[in-house]
Amino acid sequence: MTGKLLAIILVLAAAVAGVGMYYLQVYGFYYNVEPQPGQDVSLVVEGAEDPQPIPYSAFQAIDADSSPIRYRACFETDLTAEDLAAFRRVENPEPLTAPGWFDCYDAVAIAEALKSGQAQAFLGAKNIHYGVDRIVTVTSDGKGYVWHALNNCGEKAYDGTVVGEECPPRPEN
Repeated sequence: MTGKLLAIILVLAAAVAGVGMYYLQVYGFYYNVEPQPGQDVSLVVEGAEDPQPIPYSAFQAIDADSSPIRYRACFETDLTAEDLAAFRRVENPEPLTAPGWFDCYDAVAIAEALKSGQAQAFLGAKNIHYGVDRIVTVTSDGKGYVWHALNNCGEKAYDGTVVGEECPPRPEN
């Protein structure tokens, strides 16, 4: 009887731990980002370093303090491809997935739109966190998506290789 009771306790503990980890990964650390009109969506002009705000509406975003690359956002804009031509493009962007409950953001659909030419990816901000860039994608129908991605310095810093002189010094914690 003691063995059965111990097995039941172990199975229940494993189930509770599994449900807890799932909840924390999918829901627990995320929070809704409060919109800041005129500041939420910006792009870097070709040849410049500082981002410039662009007009947008219907902004929704989530973020988590547990990782600098958990930020995801959706918006709409009236800018055309000609209007966007002045901004710095990003080569080979890879949209990161979002939790399933964040309905407006679909990484697979965004990747397909980028591949087919129905969307263009731009640099939204360089080093928004150390080694992390903000990527902004705008589709031909005016839908926009934002995510954070590791840049070259971030990939080096987080995989343990020597960062080198081309990267800025890492901030002190």
